[in-house]
Amino acid sequence: MSTARFSLIAIAIGGLVMAFAHWFQVDYLFFASYTILQFIVLATAWNILGGYCGYVNFGSAAFFALGAYSSVALIKFDAEIDSWFSEGIAGFLHHIFPLPIPVLILFGALVSGIVGFGMGYLTLRLRGAFFAIATLAMAVVLQTLIVNWDFVGGSRGAYIIRPESLEFAGFQINYIEYLFALMLLLAVIALATARTIERSQLGFGFATIRDDELAAEACGVPTLRLKLIATTLSGAFMGMAGAPFPYYIGYLQPQSAFGLEYAVNSIAMPMIGGTTSWVGPLVGAILLGSAQQYATVTISSAVNLLIVGLMLVAFVIIAPNGLIGLVQEWMRARRRS
Repeated sequence: MSTARFSLIAIAIGGLVMAFAHWFQVDYLFFASYTILQFIVLATAWNILGGYCGYVNFGSAAFFALGAYSSVALIKFDAEIDSWFSEGIAGFLHHIFPLPIPVLILFGALVSGIVGFGMGYLTLRLRGAFFAIATLAMAVVLQTLIVNWDFVGGSRGAYIIRPESLEFAGFQINYIEYLFALMLLLAVIALATARTIERSQLGFGFATIRDDELAAEACGVPTLRLKLIATTLSGAFMGMAGAPFPYYIGYLQPQSAFGLEYAVNSIAMPMIGGTTSWVGPLVGAILLGSAQQYATVTISSAVNLLIVGLMLVAFVIIAPNGLIGLVQEWMRARRRS
């Protein structure tokens, strides 16, 4: 199946979910679906570096928060410009062309991608547990900087006013539906990118790093360049996932942006689904994300991390290579028989 056809099928499935929720006026379905799509992007982004290259990243929440706070900073800066140029041609143009969320997404991807490139460049000599600890340290440093940066709210947090609706082509669209559509598009882009990488020469290079980096270097594989590409892509997609988050949540504070659930889920979802294929993060995010959303409604959101722990332990014992690996082993056993 071509990438274009795959993207169209994924968008069509998301459109059906959107139409179902809109028809029955189930607003919570949009909130829950948005969260699951957000985790699909995060899990896929983590898998580009952690699954394809074998470099475990504990700083997923930091890149997600970078995207969110990049949006807050740009919104604040936009408001400052609005106050400076409230009159004249500049003010007129500024009111005609307000700051749209797609611009915030691109800006968040740029900032997080640059930080991902810098992280990769500074930690090139670190491997295994040392690299993982370095990414965790980076997350702590970034959270400390955000907490002490008053322009984006600091430790107090920042309020983001979310409109009730958005006018598009003469129609009024519910803003939550608009955020859902944007996150659906981001999820399709992330999955299509991961699928393309997996089947390309770049993906084969990533696999050589995962299997044996020293042997890959001895064979002439440009591991330095490949690792920088992986850290940049992974960071950029995580920033894209975090950029619309301030509008989704309405009130952004460091504890919510740097939440433990983002770091844990982005690792657990690919491991549950399978880290060697683009399908793994998708399956893991849908399975684990749906279980968490159901538990949030029926029990409490406080049990979400407990669900992650229990499912992760169960799958490590039953299927160490994830659901995709389990299916592949079953298919190989059938062929032998």
